[in-house]
Parts: sequence; C-alpha cells; structure tokens
Amino acid sequence: MEYNSIEPMLTTSEVARKLNLHVNTIRRWSNLGIITAYRIGPRGDRRFKIQDVERLLSKSDITK
Repeated sequence: MEYNSIEPMLTTSEVARKLNLHVNTIRRWSNLGIITAYRIGPRGDRRFKIQDVERLLSKSDITK
C-alpha cells in the first residue's frame, strides 16, 4: 500500500453535521456497529471513511 493513496477520513463532528445528527448518536452507532469507525492516535479518536457515510446515507432515510 502506498502512503500517498491514503484517503481522507471524517471526524465524528463532520459525520454528525453531514447526517444532521448529534455527535453522541454517531458515537453510539459506532459502538453498535451501524457505522464503522477507525480508531487513531493514542486517544483512540474515531475517524470514518467517506464511502461508509455515503453508503449509510444511500441505504436509509435517517436524514428525512
């Protein structure tokens, strides 16, 4: 894997804004496995792939 091919990821706050949900909802969904989160850094911050967020949007009516 080339390091130049690493894709940008979204923070919990960015996902919450994109889905029009509270950040705690995104955290809970991550804990429940509804959306895949990747833990990074020593604090274990959550990051989300843009494709995962878009897939969740396309298969549900959560924003309506």
